[in-house]
Formats: sequence, C-alpha cells, structure tokens
Amino acid sequence: MGKILQVDLTNKKTSIIPLNLDWAREFLGGSGYAARFLYEHLTKELDPLSPDNPLLFMTGPLTATAAPTAGRYVVCAKSPLTNIWGESTSGGHFGAEIKFAGFDGILFIGKAEEPTYVFVNDDNVEFKSAKKLWKKDVYTTQEAIKKELGDKKVKVACIGIAGANLVRFAAIMNDEGRAAGRTGMGAVMGSKNLKAIAIKGRGAVEVNDAFKYLGLVRTINKHQMEKFSCRMFRELGTSGYLDTGYAFGDTVAKYYTKGDWELTSNLSGCTQKEKYVVKDTACFACSIACGKLLENKEGKYKVPVTEAAEYETLGTFGSLCLNKNIESVFKANHLANKHGIDTISGGAIIAFAMYLFDKGIITKDDTEGLEIKWGDSDVIIELIEMIAQRKGFGNVLAEGTQSVADKFNVNRDDVAVVKGLDVPMHDPRANFGMAIQYATASRGACHMAGDDYEVCLGNAEPAFGVDFHDRTSDDRLGEIIPNLQDYRSVFSSLIFCNFSHPTGQDIANLVTMATGNEYSIDDLRKAGDRIFTLKRVINNKLGITADDDFMPKILLTPLEGGTDGRVPDFERQKKEYYEFRKWDASGKPTKEKLQELGLDFTIPDIWGEK
Repeated sequence: MGKILQVDLTNKKTSIIPLNLDWAREFLGGSGYAARFLYEHLTKELDPLSPDNPLLFMTGPLTATAAPTAGRYVVCAKSPLTNIWGESTSGGHFGAEIKFAGFDGILFIGKAEEPTYVFVNDDNVEFKSAKKLWKKDVYTTQEAIKKELGDKKVKVACIGIAGANLVRFAAIMNDEGRAAGRTGMGAVMGSKNLKAIAIKGRGAVEVNDAFKYLGLVRTINKHQMEKFSCRMFRELGTSGYLDTGYAFGDTVAKYYTKGDWELTSNLSGCTQKEKYVVKDTACFACSIACGKLLENKEGKYKVPVTEAAEYETLGTFGSLCLNKNIESVFKANHLANKHGIDTISGGAIIAFAMYLFDKGIITKDDTEGLEIKWGDSDVIIELIEMIAQRKGFGNVLAEGTQSVADKFNVNRDDVAVVKGLDVPMHDPRANFGMAIQYATASRGACHMAGDDYEVCLGNAEPAFGVDFHDRTSDDRLGEIIPNLQDYRSVFSSLIFCNFSHPTGQDIANLVTMATGNEYSIDDLRKAGDRIFTLKRVINNKLGITADDDFMPKILLTPLEGGTDGRVPDFERQKKEYYEFRKWDASGKPTKEKLQELGLDFTIPDIWGEK
C-alpha cells in the first residue's frame, strides 16, 4: 500500500511514513520489514514498558490478497518478558483490514495520557476514550467498541485485564479469540494506555498480475488440501495432533519431566470435536479452517460458545500440569483468552509453580496459603484469575517464569525457558531438531520459527534446503534447522500461516505476481537468511551471546514413553549450526556474513568498527 501510519499517542497526532521500497525488496514485509524498521530504535537500555518502546503492527505483501492464509499480521517491539526481540503473529481478519484501510502497518509511539482506543477509518484516525473499557475483558471490549462505532464489521485488536495490568506475557486479541500471544506484546499496549485498535477499510488490494495470481492460488489450495496435516487440522483443529504427539513423546507431562502419562488420552482432540465443538471457523483467505468453536453447557467448568482449545493449550493447561480434566482446560483456555493471556506461557508458569511446590522450593508461606498441587484443576483456574488481576501469588507469576526462577534461586537447568520464553509443547527429545531451534530462535523458545516436527511429519521443502529426516537423529541438523528458520522467516514476512504449504517455487511466483518484482527461490532463501540474521544482530545488541543459546537439562534428561530414553546431542548441533550460520564463538554473525547479506550497517554495533 506504500505507507505506514504513525500514531503518536502522547500528542494525539498521526503522520504517514512512506514505505521504504528498498527495505521492502530486501526484507519482504511483516516481521522482516519490522526488524529493519525498528533496528535503530531497539537498544539495551530501552525499557520495554516505557513510552519509548515503539510498537509496530505490520502486514506483508500478500496480506489481504487471495493467497492462502493471507489475513495475518505481526506485532513487534522489545519484549517485556524476554528483554530481547519480541514478535507475535495472529490470524483472523484484522491484518487484512489494515491493508483495506490503505496501510502496510501501524506504528504506535509514546503513551496516551489516559486509557485510549484508536479508530482507523480508512485515512481518518480518531482517538477515543477507553476509560470505561480499561479493566474490561477482551470479548466485552470488542463488542462495546463495535456498538459505540455503530458497525459490527469493524475489526478490533485489543488487550484484556492482563495487558492493562502489565502481565509480562499478556496477549493482543482480535476477531474475538484470535491471539498474538507470545512475548508480551499485550503488556506493551497496556504500558501505552492503548486499550484497542479498531479499523475499517473500504479499499482494495491489487496485485500486479491478477489473472495468473488467482490461477496459482487455486492450484495451491487444491494441492494443500491433499496433505494429511491440512485435512487433520480442518477436521479437528490443531488439537488433532495431540494423540500423535503423545505417541511420539512430543506431548510431555509434569512440567517436562514425564514422557509417558496415559491420562493424556483424556485430552484428545477427537474427544473435543465429538462432544463439544459446535462450529468450524476460518481466517481470511484460508481453505483449511482449523478454527473451532465449542460449548460446554453443564458442570462447574461450563463455558459459552467460545474458541476450542488448541494443541498447545491442551498441553500446557492439561498434561504439563497433570490435569486430566478436559472441561477444566476449556475453562482455562476461555479465561486466558478473555483476559488476554498467552496460553503457552500461562500454562507453563502454572505447571512450573506446581513443580516448585512439589519440590518444596515454594510453600504455602510464599503463596499466601494456596496449595498448588499437581492436577488440581480448580487451582489452575484460580491462578489464571490471580495472574490477570495481579493478586496475591498471581502477582509473582505475572512477571514470567524466568523471574520466578530467579526469585526462588532455581538453577536455569531446571527451568524450561530459553532467553526468557517458555518452551512450547514440542519436546526436543521427540524431535531432535527442536533443541537447536529453541536455543537459537529470535524470540526465545519458539516452535513456529522452526517447526521441525512438521518437517518430520512429511512437510519438507527441499527447494529451501529443508529436507525430510529422521526425527531422532542429529545428522545434518546444523544445516537443516538454519534453512528451516530462514524458510519460516519468509513466512513471517509475507505473511503466511505455517499450516499453509505452497512449494518454494509457488511462493516465489506468488511474490513476483503480487509485487511485479522478480523473485527466485534463491532470492527468497537469501531474504530469509537476511531477516533471521538481522534479528540475531538485534539480539546481540540487546546483550545475547553464545551462552544464551542453550538447552536446559530438564529438556535433555532421558524419559520413558515415546522418546524411549533418547536425547539430542545438543553440543554437536550447536557447533555445526554456528559453522553453517557463520557465527563466531561468541554467537555473533561474522563481518563477512553480514557483508554477504547486505547488512553492513550493523557491523559498527556488534563489531565496533565501520
């Protein structure tokens, strides 16, 4: 669309920043463009919860077109949870609406004097009071804003109580229960007194060669739905992976210490679908439709029609806490969405509290009398409320898992956290490539930036050097994982959902037909490398070194069950990864590597010379 809307919350002013076309060519859009745009602004001294932390909502060149899953947006800033590069993506229709309003992104700077929401109505921007909404939940907020504006078709992204209370893993929610969940971008919104962004666009998004573009989209969608994973997600949502994950040892229990917990079967995605799901939903331009709505009409864990539990949520609020009650997981998921809490970090930190309580590291003296025992469904529900409200022990947990570990002097080898971010429900003992992926991913322990379990299930992409391989072998992971991370860097910049599976050539053709700029697979591979490397340099600027690229022993301890006692050789992976990436022993990309990617401007910052 050629421009980014800048919203100065402090002075209630807006301005237009022209899109830098050179950056767009080199970094594509989405998180890649955001990294280049924010590079100079992100410093080690910057407080993530200060008005000086810029918050950028960004789309990609394919957003709001017919390309599969092209309704996503990414939001980037310095993370208040990890103090490094923060980014989170979300689906639904909000991202497409940014483009329909005529913008490629929206940048928020400063801090509003009082709780505010911003209404972007094409090129007209209004600052509106959100005083009455500030401590309201996500669903109430979205409904109230649409009612106030008199338009049910307005798209809203907002924070809940957790964001308002600066919970460091607060999410930004849009399209009712869609979440930009990880790294605490909701807390950044809260720190700016920004309750919501409402947006309505009446424009259109044109591509350079519409006839060929639509023909290719039809072909991609047809081939996509021939893949088993896409059909499974369409039928069951991501929860359909739970039974498979358990069989592989990928779905762990008891805070990553138990590999064979037979009660995991109680949390089956098939059970959720058969007994509770009432409707399928899809994001903009998506043929997969993995979204599910469920309803539980009876019992103490009843919930209204609401988002079904995703795989990660069933794991973190379920098996990770030794919680066998699937209905309580539905309740926990609903409350997390309602209050705007990342369900991965939210569930993981509750499981960590149970782990510490079981070991006697924390006691009822620390929790103000609350007994945090394994499998206690009611305690899980109570702690979600306490975290969102920052009440009692919830105020301690609201600071994040690493903060809790530091407070109670827990060795980092006993904490399933990398660079401050909780490990998701994909165990590196089940898919060895996830070890080096978690250790080196730009935002910390992230599964989406290098989803090697997808590759091992057959979703490889040889054109990008992402080859199918044995999930319990360390061979070639030092090459395959960097290629996979570069591939996913392209996805987070265009922006695609990871569940979409166009071939490498199809992606190159889509970008060429959309933008009119010729892209080859090699161009995209280099762009992915450039994007990933720039985020690494940002993290180097923010203090990240080779010592931070590690795997805690809690994730390298042999377990029974699907992993059959196997563990990855992490040190071998790290050595080979560094060699392939051309990083030095301190964890910095070499000057030659930076020059090769056209990132010369970063050399003074991390090498101290021009």
